Amino acid sequence: MERTVITTTKGVAGISRPFKSIIEQLGLHDEDTIMYVGLPGVCTPFVELLSYAIRTLAIKQVFVANLDLALVKTLVPVENVGIQFADPVKIDKAKVIVVLGGLAMPISPVSRDDVSLFLQRVLLPGGSVIGVCFMSMFEQVGWTSTIPFDFLIDATIDPVRVEQFIR
Repeated sequence: MERTVITTTKGVAGISRPFKSIIEQLGLHDEDTIMYVGLPGVCTPFVELLSYAIRTLAIKQVFVANLDLALVKTLVPVENVGIQFADPVKIDKAKVIVVLGGLAMPISPVSRDDVSLFLQRVLLPGGSVIGVCFMSMFEQVGWTSTIPFDFLIDATIDPVRVEQFIR
């Protein structure tokens, strides 16, 4: 499988702007759905960030915790807040599936095989798989050679500096 680097950027905008560009490039329509799959808590802030980046596009967005289609939540814009998780929704197919790196962490209740089977079952023909992770998580656990990513956004959080102010 051939891979090519599209861009290298920094910061939060370095995640959200390329994501928006990828989604725009895919040419989705109003009836299309983007499905984010990840761990509750760990991945949800990044789902909000990514979905906020494309808030002006008329595309349905949902979050699926732990690959459990019984737990699907819609994502909706909330004025002066951003994006929030809303009502449960029934959905079984999506045009774009965004696989978040939390699923590849040791704490995840799902395996790489679970993710592969999920993608086979849920991704619409001609759909796209986008991976979003930090610190080369997908590479570290070998997912880039087995999960059919069309795009990968891999951010680095290094160093993380924690300071205390002594008064």
